[in-house]
Amino acid sequence: MNDNSNRTNINWYPGHMVKAKKQIEEDLKLIDVVIEILDARIPRASQNPDIQELIKNKKKIIALNKSDLADDIETKKWISYFFAKHIKAIAINANTGNGIEEIIKQIKNIMQEELLKQAAKGRTGKAIRVLILGIPNVGKSSFINRIAKKTSAEVGNKPGVTKKKQWIRVNNEIELLDTPGVLWPKFESEEIALNLAYTGTIKDDILDKEEVSYFLAKYLYNHHISRLIERYKLDEEIIKRFENIEELLNEIGKKRGALLPGGRVSLTKVADILLEDFRTGKLGKITLEVVN
Repeated sequence: MNDNSNRTNINWYPGHMVKAKKQIEEDLKLIDVVIEILDARIPRASQNPDIQELIKNKKKIIALNKSDLADDIETKKWISYFFAKHIKAIAINANTGNGIEEIIKQIKNIMQEELLKQAAKGRTGKAIRVLILGIPNVGKSSFINRIAKKTSAEVGNKPGVTKKKQWIRVNNEIELLDTPGVLWPKFESEEIALNLAYTGTIKDDILDKEEVSYFLAKYLYNHHISRLIERYKLDEEIIKRFENIEELLNEIGKKRGALLPGGRVSLTKVADILLEDFRTGKLGKITLEVVN
């Protein structure tokens, strides 16, 4: 299929994120362990490089959230990848609670030596303080609510909804500090920017959704064509003869009845359908980034 598209240009760094980054830097001074929540579909793109510099030598656990939407085999490869870097990574689903008990277990494990040292000095009863980090819309608030077994964090379906600093008690041994989701000033590559857009990290209302859906359709056509065929009841022989992605989007629009008066396909409606189907797993369990 020919590709005559222009490169996209996605960037987003509101002023409040500068303030949030400074707050995280201050909060880290109080912290024993960092839990960094990544999107299991995009472990590379969802890891803020600016925050990695701030964390430095802090003890860290990675929670690969939304693992129910990611390819299981690829998630296992990512867990091995982080293990090779001496970082414990755990696949979780913050909505159902899968993997949460393992996170609690690992918090205690990673602090065991330190707690023994404190006990030897007669210091006992101090709670392990854990900082929760993650970019917008990665599921931090859902994770906190699940691990604390209550709706203590303000949850919303739009990036950046967690605003108030708050400590949350998990049990007698652990307490958490939530932080706002923070992106970084300039994305390293077009691929990272697009992956963040596909998964809803960047607010849809500041993006050209038709453009984003175009590139998502292109990716799916090249890597997961069978998912498109199955989901939208497409004819494989017909779509393989398409010369450009617009033809594919129009065909999806016709199959799903995304039509304007006069029978013309609404690419805006098609964009909504495609992005929603990808983000909710209706196109199957897809990992956009694989271990190199």
